[in-house]
Amino acid sequence: MKVVTYNAASIRARMPLLVEWLAENEPDVVAIQETKVEDDKFPVEPLADLGYEVAFHGQKSWNGVATLSRRPIVNSRFGFGDELMPNDARVLTCEIDGVTYINTYVPNGNTVGSDKFEYKLRWLDRFRQYLDQNFRTDDPLVWLGDINVAPTPDDVYDSKRFYGGVGHHPDEFSRLSKIVDFGLTDVFRKFVQGPGHYTFWDFTLPRGVDRNLGWRIDHIYATEPLARLCTDCVIDKAARQLERPSDHTFLTATFDM
Repeated sequence: MKVVTYNAASIRARMPLLVEWLAENEPDVVAIQETKVEDDKFPVEPLADLGYEVAFHGQKSWNGVATLSRRPIVNSRFGFGDELMPNDARVLTCEIDGVTYINTYVPNGNTVGSDKFEYKLRWLDRFRQYLDQNFRTDDPLVWLGDINVAPTPDDVYDSKRFYGGVGHHPDEFSRLSKIVDFGLTDVFRKFVQGPGHYTFWDFTLPRGVDRNLGWRIDHIYATEPLARLCTDCVIDKAARQLERPSDHTFLTATFDM
């Protein structure tokens, strides 16, 4: 079972690359973030032609999440399901073959001290509450997506420079740690340690990918019943160097189930 997360930074702009990558790699479940398209304009047909069922939750020009599966998707849920947080197309929960997949596009936060940063912290707190309210630690559950946090010095190319800024701030670390303490394993770090492994490279940095000036902000987490079945987790850096790429790339976890 190959499970993928990918921030497309506009699924319509990225469709040629995405279709080619899916055809070549044949993943079973794909979580896509930042689709940037209303539901009635979501490009279902090219994905269906590849054999994928699609659940999506979008809005015009911003945010948006979609989950693709080669197996039937059931019980799709959008947002947190209550009035505590606005419904801004950032959470899509799906069940596939008895496994729950929570696809998230965590708020960026913009600037430390801003309203958007405070919203990001509240959002992360709300996500931990969502887990507590709806799931148990022994449930087969995968949380994946653009988490927008590089949680350790190894997860950003220059930790000293960026420490205390958005994406690499101790208030974000503490929130993410509380979420992980629910009973989740970062499956990439189960296999790969040390610096230099990133999923995002800023377009504004000259030759940023070649110089590997990146951040690891796209993650796949699993509860213990699935984490012990995870046999590999890899970043496809080469896909970031294709024509018309997103500023993120594909992260793939393989589960023996």
